[in-house]
Formats: sequence, C-alpha cells, structure tokens
Amino acid sequence: MGYQYFKSYGLRIIRTRAFNHEGPRRGSVFVTSDFARQIALIEKGGDPPVMRVGNLESIRDFTDVRDVVKAYWLALEKGEPGEVYNISSGKGRRIREVLDSLLKLTKVKVKIEEDPEKMRPSDVPILIGNSRKFEKKTGWKPEIPFEKTLKDLLDYWRERV
Repeated sequence: MGYQYFKSYGLRIIRTRAFNHEGPRRGSVFVTSDFARQIALIEKGGDPPVMRVGNLESIRDFTDVRDVVKAYWLALEKGEPGEVYNISSGKGRRIREVLDSLLKLTKVKVKIEEDPEKMRPSDVPILIGNSRKFEKKTGWKPEIPFEKTLKDLLDYWRERV
C-alpha cells in the first residue's frame, strides 16, 4: 500500500522489512520473551522448573530492537523514497540455541517439554534476512550483541514477575 501511495500521490514512502527484533519490553507471545518470562517465573518459584516450548528447530534472524529503531531513523534520513529495505542481522539462529543461551544466564535447572499449544500450524523452517542494500545506503549495521539482548530481556522479565 505504501508503494501505491508513493507512485500515485508522490508521498515520500520508504518501506522496511524488519526481521525478528527482540529486546526488553517485548511481549511474551514472542519466542525469546516467552522463554525469558518462563525462566524468570521459575527463578522466583512461581512456576515448576519446566519450560514449555514449541518448535526448537526453526532458524530465525534476530536483531536487537534498539538497533532496529536506529535503522528506522536512518531509513527516514537516508532512505530512497519508493525503495524497500531489509533490516536484519543476516545471521540465523536455531531457536534451540536461543533457549540454551538464555538458560546459561540462570542457575535454575529446568526440564524442557514440547507444548502442542506452542506449535504453529505452518512454520517457515529458515528465515534469514539480507540487509546489505540498507547497509550500503545508510551505513547501518547491528551493534548490540545478541547475548546482551537476551540478558537485558531476561533482566526485564526478572523485574516484572
């Protein structure tokens, strides 16, 4: 629709496709936040030491939301109207790897259980972005290490539960 408004009315529309972006304040309907919330609840004794998970084999491209916000700003400042830009890290991570990384940030020992309610009826096995076009146009690159993103996310949920 943005492209149609650009073409029809000459509006300065710049389109972006942000791949998975994560960080503090992310809703628990998203996988990394769901994992962090479960860990925080287990740490506080609010839940038994069981992590309920969906498909751990999918591969996703995660970028810290704070880097994504900077990318949006640069898109406004330096983007070409009518163009579309991917915003991504360009690195795929298996969901199991994300869960393992979060579990390394806690001392609690948990059992992992597959939960049919968390399985998607259709799940793209691999989703990795390529943001070279955007990087070339704006100079943007993700700066926040994914490990920091996960730690900040877990700390956020530790404060909330």
